[in-house]
Amino acid sequence: MPDTESVLVTGGAGFIGSHTVERLLARGCRVRVLDNLSSGTRANLPMDHAGLELLEGDVTDADVVSVAMQGMEYCLHLAAQVSVDRSVREPAFSCRQNVLGFVHVLDAVRRHGVRRLIYASSAAVYGNPVSLPVSEEAEPVPISPYGLEKQIDEQYAALFERLHGLSSLGLRYFNVYGPRQDPSSHYAGVISIFVSRLQRGEAITIYGDGSQSRDFIYVGDVARANERALFGHATGVCNVATGRSLTLLELVHLLSKFSGCCETDFRPPRDGDIHDSLADVNRMAAWLAMRAETPPEEGLRLLWDACTAARVMP
Repeated sequence: MPDTESVLVTGGAGFIGSHTVERLLARGCRVRVLDNLSSGTRANLPMDHAGLELLEGDVTDADVVSVAMQGMEYCLHLAAQVSVDRSVREPAFSCRQNVLGFVHVLDAVRRHGVRRLIYASSAAVYGNPVSLPVSEEAEPVPISPYGLEKQIDEQYAALFERLHGLSSLGLRYFNVYGPRQDPSSHYAGVISIFVSRLQRGEAITIYGDGSQSRDFIYVGDVARANERALFGHATGVCNVATGRSLTLLELVHLLSKFSGCCETDFRPPRDGDIHDSLADVNRMAAWLAMRAETPPEEGLRLLWDACTAARVMP
């Protein structure tokens, strides 16, 4: 393996980004992280690693993106505004981060001759799927500005491939969970919120009857998918998920094994919530030559232990 592989990871100090950076450094890559540190932190990164460089800046600044892209062979674009709720409340801000920022990255990749771009898309592009499991062939019908922004990003990437021959792959992440996902942020997933509340001895709030289901994937598997995608050749879009669903009641049952008990507070369903989500992962298996390996019990244990360790640190 050549030791000259250089990768720019935008949003690399964040949840998914920092786990991916660790994999790339272990591979022997030279990694440059561009992050505005609005949700990511330096503490997520091995700052003393000789192969790591951190640039503090925002992807909405074209000059900063251009500087960060210099000398890079690959780019993994994860920087984004990822709160669906915020995209509804502040659509202009969300569009600036997720569409304008993406175009700046695309254009810098083109101008600097970067070999390949991998970028974070989302299952949010599907909206309420007509049938499950949902494949990449399904028509996107987003029901939030965030989902629409990710769909627009995919269209921009496809256009740049036709116009400029730019090699890119959009990864439609489903429900990612694991250590370093801040349960107090607007971007937190349901699992990190549940774990945080249980460790504080609080009840879990469930909107609806708990029968709603999600395709939960552990962040370590997502980081592995990012690495496979970066050094692969497939272009277009690809689901990143497990191909298995878990209801919220099943999730609570699993968490009760760690917490001893789970008190639940059932409330009326929220408007706009998707009831079920499940991915077709055949393209992931074919294009990335992998499947998610971390079963829910193991992933939840890793998250629980990491949260426990963080709570007892001085």
